[in-house]
Amino acid sequence: MPKRVLQGTVVSDKNDKTVVVKVERRFIHPLFKKTVRRSKNYKAHDEANVKKVGDQVFIEECRPISKDKRWTVIEGQA
Repeated sequence: MPKRVLQGTVVSDKNDKTVVVKVERRFIHPLFKKTVRRSKNYKAHDEANVKKVGDQVFIEECRPISKDKRWTVIEGQA
């Protein structure tokens, strides 16, 4: 089964080797037919501590690293 890949923006880099990434999704409301924006924060593993607030990053599913961390930052995708 392929791993999910999401794109988002780094909103916090205060933790060691961890970044918080805000992922926004858009969908059409089933009843009102309006575009709705929903966002969710994911904690992702950043081994080298190179990502800073405001960076656009791709995150990929991985095994649980800690209680809240189940994603890792992918290097090389733009």
